[in-house]
Amino acid sequence: MRLDVLLEGVEPLVVSGAANPDISAICDDSRDVKPGSLFVAIKGFQSDGNRFLADAASAGAVSVASEKPLAGFTEVFPNIAAVQVHDSRHAIGILARNFYGNPSSMLTMYGVTGTNGKTTVGYLVKTILETAGQKSGLIGTIGCEIGNQRLTTSHTTPSAAVLQSLLNRMVQQGVKEAVIEVTSHALALARISGCLFDTVVFTNLTRDHLDFHGDLETYFNTKLRLFSSDLLKLTTDTSTVRAVINLDDPYGDRVRDACGVSVWGYAIDSDADIRAENIVVTFEGTSFTAQTPVGSFLARSALVGRHNVYNILAAIGVGLSRGCSIKVVQQGIASLRCVPGRFEKIDEGQGYGVVVDYAHTGDALDKLLNTARSLTAGKIITVFGCGGDRDQGKRSVMGIIAARLSDLVIVTSDNPRSEDPDQIIRDVMVGIAASENTPPCEVIPDRKEAIVTAIQSAQPGDLVVIAGKGHEDYQIVGDRRLHFDDRRVAREAIVSAYGPLHD
Repeated sequence: MRLDVLLEGVEPLVVSGAANPDISAICDDSRDVKPGSLFVAIKGFQSDGNRFLADAASAGAVSVASEKPLAGFTEVFPNIAAVQVHDSRHAIGILARNFYGNPSSMLTMYGVTGTNGKTTVGYLVKTILETAGQKSGLIGTIGCEIGNQRLTTSHTTPSAAVLQSLLNRMVQQGVKEAVIEVTSHALALARISGCLFDTVVFTNLTRDHLDFHGDLETYFNTKLRLFSSDLLKLTTDTSTVRAVINLDDPYGDRVRDACGVSVWGYAIDSDADIRAENIVVTFEGTSFTAQTPVGSFLARSALVGRHNVYNILAAIGVGLSRGCSIKVVQQGIASLRCVPGRFEKIDEGQGYGVVVDYAHTGDALDKLLNTARSLTAGKIITVFGCGGDRDQGKRSVMGIIAARLSDLVIVTSDNPRSEDPDQIIRDVMVGIAASENTPPCEVIPDRKEAIVTAIQSAQPGDLVVIAGKGHEDYQIVGDRRLHFDDRRVAREAIVSAYGPLHD
């Protein structure tokens, strides 16, 4: 594809060097450059792509783009087209959109944002759509799913070029509906540049990522960008519901008021278009009566917890707003048996419960442990840690919550990354020490040992909660990515302690 075609919608400041080369690939990592590539230099937080312009040229790039003036570059590499742009992050999304033929325009696009619940809502929506007979794709925390095929991605919302490539792959494989988890990082760093959405969802907003955003208000305003007209497909039908918003969340009304499109609100406690009544939560699942603009019905789900009622309500709103029947929505909700690493039960026939959950914020841990407490007559044994190179302020908050809602707390390592694991644990212990409740607490930095200790401590009727990593099958220590899966470790610990209990 010729460069001038790719530049439609980019509004370059300067185009110099070789005239209008044919582009065969787009990337923002110089190590991915191959002959015929367009390399977009992006100044990141750890490295600056502008340092690798010459490397890209040597690897065969026929064009480069940067926010910086490129006159000096074209003097050295006159046979390469150089494009100066206002914003490299935004530009690569538009370039990739054009390169892949604007795939989001050929898909019904659903964007889900919020601190917690994105993954579960995404899975529920995808399941409802597939129950309706629509081949669907999902991009999010657990990876990319295209029909029954699963691909690994490096971020919840991939980089703009990768995202456009995945959407194009969906189109090529006959997918009609695409569900995208949209993080605040993705919005701040323009990873969804080049995408337009049909329906957007707001789940909730609580403290997270303040290491990146600085304060909660900035974090909220970043999330709010998903609901702007710039990211929604234009339509003359103003009655079509375009946004589904949690009105029980303190930020829900502000999101609704900022939307310039038709909104359905959902809630348990507030007045809303979609409400849950007669909620019943057991260890086997959740049921409630859903009141909706098109009628009431009984919703049954294998997902556990009041927090999942909110996730189900969001998915109901999306499904019904897109024209799915109540029967299809009911069946879709009921057919999703588990979301990987979300209150995932480890059952080897032992006489106590073990669940693995991704809860890694104060709010998520609070909801998880409150759910556990409501379902357990015995002790709650909580194993958790906090990630390194992330918001340090939430560590003590999570410590307070774990102490308040647990009978035994085992503090361990999560993904310490470049930080000292012992210092992270000390930060957590500040919160535990400040809690009004003071359960027994053990510090076991080795995560495997911590999980084994929790399993060995459990008695019939207890519930072991292993929080923080959920579906992850790795642990990041320093610059090493080590294989580690909470679910596998827990299962092996149970079998080791008690032998195989299933027939």
